[in-house]
Amino acid sequence: MGIEKQDRHRSGVFKQSNKLHKTGRHRSKGSIDNEVKGKVASQSMLKRACRELRKEERRNQSQQIRKKKREEVLTKKRSLGGSLAAPLLVAVIPLNQDFDPQSALSLLTGTDEAAIVSKSPTGVIHIGMPRFKQRFSFIFPSLGDTFANLDAAKIADSILFLVPAIRKSTSGSTDAPIDNWGEEIMTAMIAQGLPSVVVAVMDLETIHPKKWHDSKQQVQKLISKWLPDEKVMPLEKTIDALNVLRRLGLQKRRSLSYRDNRPHLLAENVTFKTGDQTMLKGHGTLEVTGYLRGSRMSVNGLVHIPGFGEFQMSQIDAPQDIYPLEKKRTKDLCTASDFEMGKNAATRILERVDSNIQESLQSEYIPDPLDAEQTWPTSEELADAEIKLTKTKVVKLLPKGTSSYQAAWIPDVDDEELNQGSESGSDEGSDEGMAVDAEQPTSMYELSENESGDENDYETMTISSDAALDDQRYDQQMDMQEERQAIIKFKEAKLDALFPDEKDTPQNVPAREYFAKYRGLESFRTSPWDPKENLPADYARIFQFENFDRTRKRILKKSWNECGPTPGWYITIHVTEVNQDLYKAYITKVEQPLILFGLLPHEHKMSVLNVVLKRTTNNSKAIESKTRLLFQCGFRKFYALPIFSQHTNGSKHKKAAIVFQYERYFHPGSTVVASMYAPVTFPPCPVMCYIENQAGDLELIATGSVLSVNPDRLVIKRVVLSGYPFKIHKRSAVVRFMFFNREDINWFKPVQLRTKHGRRGHIKEPLGTHGHMKCVFDGQLKSQDTVLMNLYKRVFPTWTYDPYVLATPTKQTDDIEMA
Repeated sequence: MGIEKQDRHRSGVFKQSNKLHKTGRHRSKGSIDNEVKGKVASQSMLKRACRELRKEERRNQSQQIRKKKREEVLTKKRSLGGSLAAPLLVAVIPLNQDFDPQSALSLLTGTDEAAIVSKSPTGVIHIGMPRFKQRFSFIFPSLGDTFANLDAAKIADSILFLVPAIRKSTSGSTDAPIDNWGEEIMTAMIAQGLPSVVVAVMDLETIHPKKWHDSKQQVQKLISKWLPDEKVMPLEKTIDALNVLRRLGLQKRRSLSYRDNRPHLLAENVTFKTGDQTMLKGHGTLEVTGYLRGSRMSVNGLVHIPGFGEFQMSQIDAPQDIYPLEKKRTKDLCTASDFEMGKNAATRILERVDSNIQESLQSEYIPDPLDAEQTWPTSEELADAEIKLTKTKVVKLLPKGTSSYQAAWIPDVDDEELNQGSESGSDEGSDEGMAVDAEQPTSMYELSENESGDENDYETMTISSDAALDDQRYDQQMDMQEERQAIIKFKEAKLDALFPDEKDTPQNVPAREYFAKYRGLESFRTSPWDPKENLPADYARIFQFENFDRTRKRILKKSWNECGPTPGWYITIHVTEVNQDLYKAYITKVEQPLILFGLLPHEHKMSVLNVVLKRTTNNSKAIESKTRLLFQCGFRKFYALPIFSQHTNGSKHKKAAIVFQYERYFHPGSTVVASMYAPVTFPPCPVMCYIENQAGDLELIATGSVLSVNPDRLVIKRVVLSGYPFKIHKRSAVVRFMFFNREDINWFKPVQLRTKHGRRGHIKEPLGTHGHMKCVFDGQLKSQDTVLMNLYKRVFPTWTYDPYVLATPTKQTDDIEMA
């Protein structure tokens, strides 16, 4: 007899549950009773039926899950580029500046006789492929323009990189298929975020057919440095172009969060209209037509156009789509020429703005001037200012026989200094003379004081200020002066790396006045620091979030915008109050795409933006803090003078503001946090940082991402005062060269001292009147040790936000400096 099969035991609802062991700090019974307050945990009496699925049921369940996922993927692929969705946008970017992409265009447009090829007024090539049931849009940004290619990559669904084949020149050397321009643009695009990518090799017919495979493999090896998983495809014949189109339409899409979370479109047609009496003079309405991508767009929100700024909208129209998928539908549709002439009668208005709920363009908080004490200049001060502004002559004290050109190099002397005499002006003039030309051993004023020369050897000369300005402009263009400044900056950066934050105490100014804004801290990590203390006036103009992370999560859920046009619609956006000069500057750049991004709530308001930056390997210069840099933060480009601080995870204490140490230089190979006044940008968002070199070109120096929007981030600048032991006893020592008078020693007496060998101490008493002081330490000092004192001060950024980056960098910088 066989043994009957018994069911396994299942515990009931009244099973005993023992108390779990609680690790951590021990709690007394009284503290537990106070927390519980007599409450008793209720036990659930419900018992869920535990039924095991049979083998057939488990197989059917997994099959249904696979089928559902497959249908979701296929639906997403079929909707992309279809007749009811936006065309597949492809940016064609060669990785060699000497390569012409028009040859690839002729191959792509001639793949199928049934394909419909058309061109938009802004230069976008549309190809309707009935064979694939998809539409493609190709844009060709201008070669050599970094921002035009980056803007095209921001909104493109795919990027087609073109690489010429490797071939030998007549001299026997091998031409590189990817030049410096290709490496630069590839590095920038990877830092910005790449969508789906296809790499094609062209010009294979220029080499022997037997070397096609080797040349293709060499290009594959070069591309794998940036795109290790990408397979290179040939593009020489019609069948190759057909394969490229098929791969573009069927490849998996890479999502870019900073782009997909915001509505955006590429301008297919741009029209500027003026004549509205309600608008400002020199402003008009910019009508931008294109396919909406990303998310829904509300007419009551704001839009950002790179190079133009933020604007409001008046209405959104829905014109008829003039780029069909099949030829049979062209009878009912208007042509592109009709669209340019305004004959599109099928346009319907989707939304009009509601002034009651429209978002305001106010990006700064307007403080009340009566909140603080206000002063007004007197009539005498205003008269003196007018005299100084209208002054056209400069009086200088010069040796006899000095020409007007040589006089421009000698410091100016005011009339008051001449009246006071040579003794009062000689001391100040000596320092100024050394600052102008450090190679001269003595200046003119030192000669007049040290050597007993005749007063008749000197004369006063009045020269025109215009001549001095002309000489100064000429001097600014000299390369020698730029080289000297570069050498000085290099030496200062090297000294800062060797002796961080160390500073000599001035002898002619009391230290208690020179370091009046600094304070001593017992511990940089645990000492309290109020983030609302002694804020600058610019902090009254910015906005601050009560909880930035919670606001970001709420906004990125997309629950804030449930109305408006759906992504994929062909729409026309009416952007109001656009400056006509900016539009004319855009027209001069024909091949630069015009893109438009819809802003999330609060993204137009000014605050303190903190971004993490990491230096690139191609630049070895030390960047000083508060240097003018160009930032591309997601869809924005702007100039700013940021301050740098350390990038660490440490905080002051748990429930207070975060404190980080100020960095004077952004050294190569390091990672810092740059803080600046800029509009709110919700992360994740990539950031690229450019600097303008001596030739006027922009150079990529750092890449990173947005960290936070936090005005309470405490950037603390440290100054280290150094002294040296003069006499050493057991635990006490006489220290000198840290201060130079008795009052300064008594002023900084509460501040703790430390040494480079790890000793701690404090000032006991001053000795004499020349800066010697007696100090006590926790151990005996060594003769080669150095005594240090740390002083701290909070540093704030400077309000230098400039969003107009549409003009060329060199011309724009000159205009700003002249203004």
